[in-house]
Amino acid sequence: MMEKLNNPIGFELTIEKHIKPGSGIGSSAASAAGAAVAANELLNKQFSKEELVQFAMNGEKLASGVKHADNIAPCIYGGVTLIRSIHPLDIVQVPAPELYVTVVHPQIEVRTSDARQILKKQILLKDAIKQWGNVAGLVAGFIKNDYDLIGRSLEDVIIEPVRSILIPGFDEVKSKSKEAGALGGGISGSGPSIFMLSKDEASAKAVEGVMQETYNKIGIDYNTYVTKINGEGVRVVNGE
Repeated sequence: MMEKLNNPIGFELTIEKHIKPGSGIGSSAASAAGAAVAANELLNKQFSKEELVQFAMNGEKLASGVKHADNIAPCIYGGVTLIRSIHPLDIVQVPAPELYVTVVHPQIEVRTSDARQILKKQILLKDAIKQWGNVAGLVAGFIKNDYDLIGRSLEDVIIEPVRSILIPGFDEVKSKSKEAGALGGGISGSGPSIFMLSKDEASAKAVEGVMQETYNKIGIDYNTYVTKINGEGVRVVNGE
């Protein structure tokens, strides 16, 4: 951002993080997006949201070794976003029905860079076809407000089977959460956090109870969160 400004100014940043690094819930994206949006506020909003995403993606590259917009774009735009392309950057905002999100964060660390290393270098065509169908179904479910389609499409046949071995209790959390009323879910980012989507708060709270019960039994410390999809994105609060 400073290079593009062509103006001899600088910034001093203090970041108070509430998202533990290696959590899978966007720790690096939160810092990168927050810094970019805050700097832009001081510059009287000279840059567009797309430009802010491009700036903040450099923070993701420092954190994970890959310049991606998966977490940056929804942080800055808000809501559900589809990253159709990185080169050139093409961000599509996807309308979605009201959804509740339940997240459990086991207090272990799974580094994004490490989680990338264990992924298969090649995948079967039949798996790719199934995955493409699920992605298309998920987007269509959001647009059509079709909760059943969203639930059927929340299936990852490529990444989840590999990365889930790094997360104790994953299979139990996923199966019991669906029994408790969740539409579905999976690994949040590269893990170890697990997310589940529900169409009402009561189901989301029931899912939280399942998550807590599972990790109490395993004996791993954890944090749980119940929230809704943020449609606004990063914002400046009380001038700070």
